[in-house]
Amino acid sequence: MKPTFPLLVLFALPAFALAAPDKPAAGSIAAADSNVIARVGELDVKLDEVKTALAKLDQREQDAIARDPALLNQVVRLLLVQRLMLNEAVSKKWDEKPQVKTAIERARETAITESYLQSVSQPAPGYPSETELEVAYDQAKPSMAVGRQWKLAQIYIAAPEGTAKADLEKAETKLAEVKKTLADKGADFAALAKKYSEEPASAAQGGEIGWMVEAQIQPEIREAATKLTVGALSEAVRLKDGWHLLKCLDLKEPSTPPLEQVRTVLTERMRQERAKANSHAYLAALLQQNPVSINEITLAKALAK
Repeated sequence: MKPTFPLLVLFALPAFALAAPDKPAAGSIAAADSNVIARVGELDVKLDEVKTALAKLDQREQDAIARDPALLNQVVRLLLVQRLMLNEAVSKKWDEKPQVKTAIERARETAITESYLQSVSQPAPGYPSETELEVAYDQAKPSMAVGRQWKLAQIYIAAPEGTAKADLEKAETKLAEVKKTLADKGADFAALAKKYSEEPASAAQGGEIGWMVEAQIQPEIREAATKLTVGALSEAVRLKDGWHLLKCLDLKEPSTPPLEQVRTVLTERMRQERAKANSHAYLAALLQQNPVSINEITLAKALAK
C-alpha cells in the first residue's frame, strides 16, 4: 500500500514548507524526548511513525532516500505538514462533510479488502521447492538464452551524405591514412581510435563500444561485424553518416545463465505468479459460494438522471 503522501509530493510543496528554520521553534525538542524526532507547535513526529512511513514507501522511493539521506529530513517535514493540515481540517469539521465521509469509507474498504486479498493469496513460505524451481528453470531456458556476443571497437570517419566535395576528399584522405596505418600488424587500434575517430564517446575509450548481440548491431554493418573473429578488423563500412572500421575485441558463444545466477529473480517471479493464481482462485471460490444475482433492468436506472 502507498503512503498517504508519497515522496514525490515533496517536489510539489512550496520550498518554505520543507526549509529548515533559522532558529529553534518555541516548542523545541528537549534532550529527554529521545523518541521524538520533530515538533511543530504541540505536534510531534516520533521515531516509530517515521519508520512506519518509510516502510510504506515503494522500493524506488526507499532507494532514493538511501542514496540521499537528506531526503529523510524532508520526509519528516512532510509528516509534520500532513499533521498540521489534518489538525486544521478536523478542527473545521472537514471530516464530517458527506463527500469526505464517503471517501474515507471507500478508502477504508479498499485498504481492508486489498490487504486481506494479499494475505490469503500469499504462497506458502517454502514455495517454490528446489524441484519446482529446477522444472521452471528448464522450461524458461529458451527465453533466457543469450546469443553470440561481440565486443566491438570502431574508428569512425564522418562523411554524411551531401558533404561538400572538398570536405569529402579530406575525409577520404583521413580514411586512407587510417587504413594504411592499420595495415601494419603492430598498429595500436585503441591509440588510432583516440587520435582519428570522430565519435567522441567511443574514441575516449579507445574506440570501444562494448558488448553487443547480433540484434543490437546496426543492420547496415551487421554482416561485416558478425563475421569478425577475436582481433580481426573489418573493411571500412560506408553508411549515410560516414565510414566505420570495426575491430572485434572479444567474442562470447551463445549461452544460458546457470540456475544459481537467476535463482533469486526466478523465485520471485514464481511467487508473484503463484500469488496471482491464488488470488484468482480465492475470488472464484468466493463467488461460487456466494452466487451473484443482478437485476439488469433496475441496474439501468442507476444511470438515469
